[in-house]
Amino acid sequence: AGIHNHTKINIRYIDSERLEQGNLECLYDLDAILVPGGFGKRGTEGKIKAIQYARENGVPYLGICLGMQLAVIEFARHVANIDAANSTEFDPDTPNPVVALITEWLDREGRIEKRAADSDMGGTMRLGSQKCPVKLNTLAHSIYGSEVNERHRHRYEVNNIYAPKLEKAGMVISARTPNEDLPEMMELPKSMHPWFFGVQFHPEFTSTPRAGHPLFLAYIRAALARQTAKTAVAA
Repeated sequence: AGIHNHTKINIRYIDSERLEQGNLECLYDLDAILVPGGFGKRGTEGKIKAIQYARENGVPYLGICLGMQLAVIEFARHVANIDAANSTEFDPDTPNPVVALITEWLDREGRIEKRAADSDMGGTMRLGSQKCPVKLNTLAHSIYGSEVNERHRHRYEVNNIYAPKLEKAGMVISARTPNEDLPEMMELPKSMHPWFFGVQFHPEFTSTPRAGHPLFLAYIRAALARQTAKTAVAA
């Protein structure tokens, strides 16, 4: 994405456990924030603090897989006022599982498949490439067009039960799977944030130096725009 935007990308890796203690100073001079995919509870509250900082301060944000799920949790807690919102991956007893394991779905032959938290991981993941339509007049549509075809590797999904309350608070679910109706992409409108975007899939699987993924290109353009705006204010 840096090559295609004619810019050098300086990546700063941040230990999210540091942020859990409130040490947010390391975020102050960033032009953009990205929370990638991952598993497990360690450092998640620090990542949520970074996401909250990005949302409240207009810093371009991209969440990939877990990064999207944590963005939904942050928004649920601090904007939609859903108390103790969490993922059952981190807190199985959370009263508001805005992210949860999908326990039942139809396979390609129309048979009902079931999975649980202790099921074999290889058989409980959503794996491989999947197409889905993209909502018109969204940031997602400006990046992808009318359809997205991306690769997946995850077990947990945004819980559709909470979608109406999240959308009422301003979140835009800009793409859903055609069969299961599961949220694939989420974003905030321009009225709430200049560039805030999350995807359940893994765009990094199909991005190369010669053919940079359009999502990463758009993310870096947003970071450059913020850098330019900060420079203008400083001048």
